[in-house]
Amino acid sequence: QVQLVESGGGLVQPGGSLRLSCAASGFAFSSYGMSWYRQAPGKERELVAAISSTGSSTHYAEFVKGRFTISRENAKNTVYLQMNSLKPEDTAMYYCKADRQLRTFWGQGTQVTVSS
Repeated sequence: QVQLVESGGGLVQPGGSLRLSCAASGFAFSSYGMSWYRQAPGKERELVAAISSTGSSTHYAEFVKGRFTISRENAKNTVYLQMNSLKPEDTAMYYCKADRQLRTFWGQGTQVTVSS
């Protein structure tokens, strides 16, 4: 059974930090590219960051460059998103996604709220 379970979300003040985790099971995690998406109320889901299966290549949306860092530990079947200098506009549900060729899996999401 494929599972992607996100954790680490919560309420944080502007300028604060959070570290999201996504624990994977039920598939060959180290063969999949992983990414984080987010969706704010009334908006479309958008790509935040992506990382290749080996971790050697990463990609970031312009709006998070220099603030967020994606990483993975294949030995732990886990992908992370370190989020620093958070802004109110970062408030959204954050989802992790696994991709390999035509197979895609999504997690259920973790809520991030940035507010004073």
